[in-house]
Amino acid sequence: MEKVSVADFLLSPTVLVAAFVGGSALLLVYILRLFRIEHDAEEKIQSEHVPPGNFERRKEVASGKPKKKQTWHPRADKQSFNSPWLVKTLKNHTGPVLNMDYSSSGKYLASCGEDRAVILWDSRDLTQKELKSFRVNIEFDHPTFVKWSPDSKAFIVHKFNENAIEVYKVEKKKDGWLGHSTKALTFPKAHETDVVGMGIASNGKYIISCSNKTDLVVWDLKGQILAQVDTYLMSTTCAKISPCGRFVVASGFAPDARVWEVVFNKSGEFQEVKRVFDLTGHSSGVYDVAFDADSSHMATVSKDGTWKLFDTKIEYKKGEDPHLKMTGKYQQAGAHSLIALSPNAEVVVIATGNSLAFYSALTGHHDYTIDNIYSGRITSVLFDAMGKYLLTTGDRFVRVFHNVTGYRCSVETARDKLKQSQTSATKERLLKMIEDCEAFLETIEKK
Repeated sequence: MEKVSVADFLLSPTVLVAAFVGGSALLLVYILRLFRIEHDAEEKIQSEHVPPGNFERRKEVASGKPKKKQTWHPRADKQSFNSPWLVKTLKNHTGPVLNMDYSSSGKYLASCGEDRAVILWDSRDLTQKELKSFRVNIEFDHPTFVKWSPDSKAFIVHKFNENAIEVYKVEKKKDGWLGHSTKALTFPKAHETDVVGMGIASNGKYIISCSNKTDLVVWDLKGQILAQVDTYLMSTTCAKISPCGRFVVASGFAPDARVWEVVFNKSGEFQEVKRVFDLTGHSSGVYDVAFDADSSHMATVSKDGTWKLFDTKIEYKKGEDPHLKMTGKYQQAGAHSLIALSPNAEVVVIATGNSLAFYSALTGHHDYTIDNIYSGRITSVLFDAMGKYLLTTGDRFVRVFHNVTGYRCSVETARDKLKQSQTSATKERLLKMIEDCEAFLETIEKK
């Protein structure tokens, strides 16, 4: 038998092919492992990324606390939701809707979202089958808040990534509808952390912005800082301007909401921001604040599981404190909640998660709850100027609901007035109001 050397064996074709195949397999395994490591690293980064506009998740990531992963379901746009109280759903956004605001005239509704857009709606008749709308794109960023100017000729937004306010002018066509919008001004950056409140005064004299820390800034309309205020709340969850334009209210970790007056002299020059009174009585932090049409009433919702309604038509300059008119309990206490107060201060609405709870501000009693309005949480709530409708934002939609509780409260108020001495004309008007409200309630009950 012929003797084969080791060198010849190693150089034989069979061994070379086997070595090549084995080496290729090892190389493939190594490459796959590299891809797996890179994929795991990418997944880790993505799991720690906070979607724009989601302040609560950003806070969780920063604190290092475990969090439940939230994913967008492909069927969310096709989710089936219905309620006898539902008027319509506005669907022109392509990303989660975060905020909305009515123009002072009530003709236009503005909504903004993570789709980098502000959509302006014709809101004169919310019962129309289709509402005319106009889309304004926000370049390279998305707005977290939107507010109309008092004259409805402009709107302001707060941009999430840039953390700054921008002003957009709105032009109108000959037919009165909106035709074009252009960016007019960008304010300098004033906050280092997320902004939780922004507004423009109804008198057109100032704008506010406030971070989730304690820094509240009062601006003039040209982007110059008029004053910087420390809220002394440890952390702030809400900052708003009252409908009358005189007061700024902020709430947060403390069990009371704090109210400042923005003071101008007779010639219209800014003077100061001074603390005037507090909304007290809660035993834990205050999540949100709401107002009626003329700022004579303010409502608060707290982590302690209660909401409160205050009479704020007071002589605060003489040291008079707000009068507590009503306290009520709400469900799902402890979860971050939003509050809305009807223009006539007769209805309180609490939004917690994806549910809306309606309460009578006359009695404090719970009237009705609408559940599962969105797949995610409700991001803002707003009454229309007449109090006939309540609007919500969340997911990719704006939903419009009948204020059925308001009709019930109107019947109760009218009946109480009929017990008093009234003129024949007033009595006739009250009876007609009761008849109309009861007819509407009957149609809702039939649904």
